[in-house]
Amino acid sequence: MTILAERTPLSAEQLLSLRDGLPPDHPDRARIRSRVIEEHLPMAGRLARRFAGRGELIEDLAQVAALALIKAVDGYDPGQQVPFTGYAVPFILGALKRHFRDAAWGMRVPRAVKELGPQVATAAHELSQQRGHLPTAAEIAEHLHVALADVLTAMEAWHAYRVLSLNTSPAGSAGVDLIDSIGEVDRRYTAVEDRMCLRPVLAAIPPRDRRILALRVYARMSQSEIAEEVGLSQMHVSRLLKRTLERLREQLPQ
Repeated sequence: MTILAERTPLSAEQLLSLRDGLPPDHPDRARIRSRVIEEHLPMAGRLARRFAGRGELIEDLAQVAALALIKAVDGYDPGQQVPFTGYAVPFILGALKRHFRDAAWGMRVPRAVKELGPQVATAAHELSQQRGHLPTAAEIAEHLHVALADVLTAMEAWHAYRVLSLNTSPAGSAGVDLIDSIGEVDRRYTAVEDRMCLRPVLAAIPPRDRRILALRVYARMSQSEIAEEVGLSQMHVSRLLKRTLERLREQLPQ
């Protein structure tokens, strides 16, 4: 019969003290661990619900709290004479706050800015209640005793807390995703880039060769028509066109 066969009404402190007195390979160590976790999961759930309504799914918050509870059970030292809840509650709350600080932001934001953001929001609410109007950034900075630039940065960064997916449908959009309302890349951008690369190369070509190339490409004239236009033989025009095109191929980026 195992030590926990009767499920005696022992406190978490007694159970974990009992666990620490057992050999490392004793089967009751795992049973005690599971029992303490099981008995305190409702407490972890209540702590998670304190953070509901802040943009995170309650299921995700409950999972963070449960994982923190497991770590608290594993890390608790009965020899410190601290109640288990006195150790576990701050541990779980700390994990939930870190989750919001580190995992719930849609963009990477410096830690100091993340920590200032909630303080700015709280200060704005308090000042609104006290003064009857929305406080300015300067008033918030004065209230928190921080630099105005830091408050402005925190207010701007707070918008990065949640980045909307392009596959979401804004209110009143009749089910149309955001991505469907965004214009596509203009295909003419490539032509603009090509012209920018081509301009200095063409400028280095002798004026006569450049004119012959323009007559061939833009005016769609035949070599014989170009020869007559510029007063050269058709063979000479052909050689000049070939030389100019080879020069362009060599100097333009691939």
